Amino acid sequence: MSKIVEGKVVIVTGAARGIGRGHALEFARQGAKVVVNDLGAEVDGSGSSAGPAGEVVDQIRAAGGEAIANGEDISDFDGAERLIQSTVDHFGDLHVLVNNAGILRDRMVVNMSADEWDAVVRVHLRGTFAPLRHAAAYWRSRAKAGVEVDARIINTTSASGIYGHPGQSNYGAAKAGIAGLTLIAAQELQPYGVRVNAIAPGALTRMTGGGLLSKEVSVEASDGFDSEAPENIAPLVVWLASAAAKEITGRVFNVMGGMISVAEGWHAGPKIDKGARWEPAELDDVVPSLVAKARKNATMTGYAPGDEAA
Repeated sequence: MSKIVEGKVVIVTGAARGIGRGHALEFARQGAKVVVNDLGAEVDGSGSSAGPAGEVVDQIRAAGGEAIANGEDISDFDGAERLIQSTVDHFGDLHVLVNNAGILRDRMVVNMSADEWDAVVRVHLRGTFAPLRHAAAYWRSRAKAGVEVDARIINTTSASGIYGHPGQSNYGAAKAGIAGLTLIAAQELQPYGVRVNAIAPGALTRMTGGGLLSKEVSVEASDGFDSEAPENIAPLVVWLASAAAKEITGRVFNVMGGMISVAEGWHAGPKIDKGARWEPAELDDVVPSLVAKARKNATMTGYAPGDEAA
């Protein structure tokens, strides 16, 4: 079987454990040179350790692959720039950026502190923007210099962000922002040969700690197949980095176990146009009527109550 990303240089953030580790190992198995970026922090973002990232690198090298560890803080703007530059300095180029790093500090919104909000938004949203921004600048400069660029950015959003889940207002807001960033970056970077997509993964990991999504999404599995295993997410991510995905951009994919679906974003629903300014009282019947005609919001399954998957 051919290796679909042979020779590609790939950065995976948050790659020491869980879903990110699965990405790094599968990229290496498929022939890529991998930069394993990870602070080695705890789930809530505290602490750091170089050990976990080094262990992934050792595993890749033991299997005959190429990999290096990187401990930059991707939520630090300058640190993210050093991550991109050190990758290019070491491997000579960069082809794929997978933004995966994240932390959790779950709390109901009435009890959430400003620090809990800021920490999660910083790691997820700023920690996606900063590497994306510096990678995009690198690829744009290459394209303007006449180099043919065929690059990929794969971001990580969440069902919590695109569908909503109580107790995760900080995490969900950041993940919703990542989905929006994905759509905009896809439009801005397409002229430079960069394709930008995102995944909303469901898996049982150290961070989900009991399978937030897996508790609400039923995936039938054949004997011996663990539908909640984090390594199940990697095949789609690696494929999105391959030549076969060159025409796919600006999309968000739900993925869990063997299930893949396209997450369809906001669409304008039922409407009315008076052709003049409304009086507030006139809307007493108008707005409820529009809402009654509109599709219900999706749950964490990705489908509205009563809807069935296609």
